[in-house]
Amino acid sequence: MHHPKLRIRVRDVHVATKQHKYKKAASAQEIDEKMVIFETFMGRQYGDNPRAIYEYMLEDPRFDDFRFVWVLNDPEKKTQFPKLERAEIVALRSRGYYDAYANAKYVITNSNLDYGIMKRPGQVFLQTWHGTPLKKLRCDIEATDGNAINSLEEIRSKNNLDVVRYDYFISPSEFASEKFASAFRLTALGMENILKVTGYPRNDLLYHFDEQFAAEQRLALGIPEDKKVILYAPTFRDNQHNGAGYVYDLALDFDELRRELGDEYVILLRVHYFVARQFDFDQAEGFVYNVSDLDDITPLYTIADVLVTDYSSVFFDYANLGRPMVFYMYDKKAYADDIRGFYIDLEELPGPIVETEEELIAQIRHAEQVAPLYEEKYKKFNQKYNSHDDGNASRRVCELLFGE
Repeated sequence: MHHPKLRIRVRDVHVATKQHKYKKAASAQEIDEKMVIFETFMGRQYGDNPRAIYEYMLEDPRFDDFRFVWVLNDPEKKTQFPKLERAEIVALRSRGYYDAYANAKYVITNSNLDYGIMKRPGQVFLQTWHGTPLKKLRCDIEATDGNAINSLEEIRSKNNLDVVRYDYFISPSEFASEKFASAFRLTALGMENILKVTGYPRNDLLYHFDEQFAAEQRLALGIPEDKKVILYAPTFRDNQHNGAGYVYDLALDFDELRRELGDEYVILLRVHYFVARQFDFDQAEGFVYNVSDLDDITPLYTIADVLVTDYSSVFFDYANLGRPMVFYMYDKKAYADDIRGFYIDLEELPGPIVETEEELIAQIRHAEQVAPLYEEKYKKFNQKYNSHDDGNASRRVCELLFGE
C-alpha cells in the first residue's frame, strides 16, 4: 500500500477499532493503585530508563507492596535477570498485555505504545524516551525522501495518536526538552507542561559503578585482560530499507581494522535493534564482539576506552564519563541534507569527526593523546546536554510520579 493518505485512513480505522475494543474491555476492570507496567522498545528489551526506574523502586521499601509488570516478548529474560523475579511478564499485544495496561495505575515506557491502548481516568503515563536528540525526530523531520517506510504526513499522524496519552515526558536537559516540545508537537498540542527535566535514570549507573562492576562486565563478555575496548555504536539509516525491514551498511572493513588495531584493541559492535540481526561475525571472531542483543548498553560504557559512533544519541550518555570518542560520519552530507538533519552544530561535538576508514583508524590510535584537545568542549558539552545527569535521576522521577 504505497499511497500515504490511503495508508493513514486504513491505519486510523484499524486504530479506532482497537481502541473501541480496548475501552470496552478495560471499563469492566478496576485500576490497581499500586501497579506499575514497564515497557522498553515495545517489549524487545529489559533495559534503558524503565529498567533503571524499576531497579531503583526495588531498593526502596516504600514500594515493597507494589505490583510490577514488564512487557517482554521473550519470556526467558525472566530467568536471565534475577531482578525480574519480582515482576510479572506479559508479551506485547497478548491478552495479558491489554489486561495489564487496563489495570495499571502507572505506565512507564521509552518508545511508542500500542496505538490501541487508551489512557483511563486516574492512570498516569510516563514517557522517558531513549536519548538526547542529535538527529531530527518525528515532526521536525523535513527531508521528503529520507524515510523509506513513512511519509512526513504519516509520521505526524502517528505522533498525535501517541503523545496525547502522556502525563509526563522526562528529559536530561533544557536543550532536550526544547527539542522534544517541537518534535513531538507538545507545544502545538498544548502539552508542553508535561516536560520535566530530571536527568536520565539509565545514566545513574555511570556515577555509581566501581572497578569490580567493570571487571565483571569484561569477564562476562570474555574480553582479554590485555586489550582495550572500542565500543562502536552506529544508528540505522531511515532510507535503507528492503521492504521487510531496515538494512544497514557498516562501511567498515573489519579485516583492515584487525590488522591495524587488533594488537591493542577489540571492538564491541552495538548496532540499532532495527538492523541487529543482519550481520555475520564469524570471520571477525576474537576481534569483534557482537553486543547488539544485550538488553542494556549502559554497562558497556563502563568498559569502553573509546566510543565510536555517528548520529546515535549514545554519545550524549557516554559523555558523562569524559572518555574519548570519535564520530565516524562517512555519509554526513547525505544524512544532514536528505535523511534527518541535525539539531546541534556538529562543531560542538567533544571529539573528532572523520569520514574515511583511514581517518578513523588514525584517530583511535591517538585517542588518548587527542582527548585533552577537547577538554574545554567536553566541559561545555556536558553543561549544556547532560545538565541533570548526576546519579540521582531515578530518585527524581519516582518523586515526580509517587511524591516525596
